[in-house]
Amino acid sequence: MILIVAAIGVTALVLTHTAPAPFLLEAFRPGASIWRLPPGPAAPTVYLTYDDGPNPEATPQLLDVLRGEQVAATFFLIDAHVTEETAPLVRRMFAEGHAVALHSNARWLMLNGAGEIAATLRAAAARIEALGGSTPCALFRPHAGWRSAAMYGALAQLGYRLAGWSWGLWDWNWFRAREAEQLAARLARRANDGDIIVMHDGHHLDPRADRRYAVDATTRLVPALRARGLGFGRLPC
Repeated sequence: MILIVAAIGVTALVLTHTAPAPFLLEAFRPGASIWRLPPGPAAPTVYLTYDDGPNPEATPQLLDVLRGEQVAATFFLIDAHVTEETAPLVRRMFAEGHAVALHSNARWLMLNGAGEIAATLRAAAARIEALGGSTPCALFRPHAGWRSAAMYGALAQLGYRLAGWSWGLWDWNWFRAREAEQLAARLARRANDGDIIVMHDGHHLDPRADRRYAVDATTRLVPALRARGLGFGRLPC
């Protein structure tokens, strides 16, 4: 019995910090995070978001697709990938009406104190503003959803909110290769009004990772969602 109770406790502790959906931390911090948005008075809306860029190989192709479809999305950028080389892509994101926000490439950021996390995010926002020419959104998405009370404390200091995603609406394919047609079909079938979808135009370690699947999936997904009567929006900043 003791082992069962201990196992339940450990499971709850792990899920509190890593669950890909709201869990115990969010229960104590209402309004501090976004996992889906309430239906609005206008047309039903879904929110396309992209993590781990900017990627000088894939992100330009993705921006071309979004521009052609006249869709605004939200890009969560890794600080180390925002460089002089990729600065034009960040400027293009702002110029074409996308939201730009902060991301992390390290799960263990959550183990730092609130002050250290806040300093890290403040520096990342300053880099985006310096190289991209505009102020990023007051949103942060932790790598793989790994979060902590200290992280929420840091976000409160900065006036930021944590941005999650809706259950099942991500491009993780359960240890199988990501395939654009299958991914687009799954996301198009599951997405509903207010949902936040996550795909990756970059990689947390490889700044030039092959992300053609995300470009192709977006090409298929946008018309499929429109056929269901869904429109597209940026996450609120």
